Amino acid sequence: MKIQELKDIFPEDLFKGEVRFMEPMRNHTSLKIGGPADIFAMPHDLSSIRRMYDRLRENGIPAFPLGGGTNLLVRDGGMEGAVVSLRSFRRIGVLSQDAEYVHLAAAEAGALLQRLVHYAGENGYSGIEGLAGIPGTVGGAICGNSGAHGYEMKDALVSVEILDRAGSIKKKDAAKVGFGYRSSGILPDELLIDAELKLEVRNAEEVSEKVENFLKKRRESQPVWEQTAGCVFKNPAGLSAGRLIDEAGCKGMRIGRIEVSRLHANFFINKGGGTASDFLGLMDEVALRVK
Repeated sequence: MKIQELKDIFPEDLFKGEVRFMEPMRNHTSLKIGGPADIFAMPHDLSSIRRMYDRLRENGIPAFPLGGGTNLLVRDGGMEGAVVSLRSFRRIGVLSQDAEYVHLAAAEAGALLQRLVHYAGENGYSGIEGLAGIPGTVGGAICGNSGAHGYEMKDALVSVEILDRAGSIKKKDAAKVGFGYRSSGILPDELLIDAELKLEVRNAEEVSEKVENFLKKRRESQPVWEQTAGCVFKNPAGLSAGRLIDEAGCKGMRIGRIEVSRLHANFFINKGGGTASDFLGLMDEVALRVK
């Protein structure tokens, strides 16, 4: 569609929030890579999301929910349809608490995962310490079942609320979501709205200390200060993808401005001005060498 056609479909008074057209996705990914999205929408409330999804459905426009953009490679040609960012939805609060457990509402999936981890640590809520240092949002962490050090997002999850393309909100128990290794059964065209977590009540100082220790390990072993999208390849059963890439002699390998990290071989770094095509090319070359 032409920009004017898109603007006619999404007039400024359609909902509360912000809409941009032909928005460069490199501005919204940790890799700093990605061509333009036809529509980039940032709704400010649930009713606005519903109105927006109604308009998308009526016009046959696909929607792509965006978390923190930290585990995402957008092609150089960009993205068709609408990218929906929930960056305005960041509430975290306590639903209930007793002597043993606390139920948290990590509502609005746009809440930063690290804000949730530190909130839990400061209040002595245990169960997600191992997620310390993982970038992105709660929504992205749930959809990808983020994990580290024996912790996984699914282990703390009680339920989620999801908006489907028909505009209906469904509440699902975590056991029915269908979690796997770095995956979930949440469909690409479903929008995760909020989540409920159950954590153990512990000593706040001890929980915070564990969080800091995991953060220290991550900083020492991963290039967290670089432009990356986290680990590129999943670990094969019983093996480490990073170790396999290292043993294949791939550290420091480069295509264009994309380079295999010399610190952790399963991280690819955009050295500035890198492209998605170079990133994909490096993935292919590394996979071939490991094979």
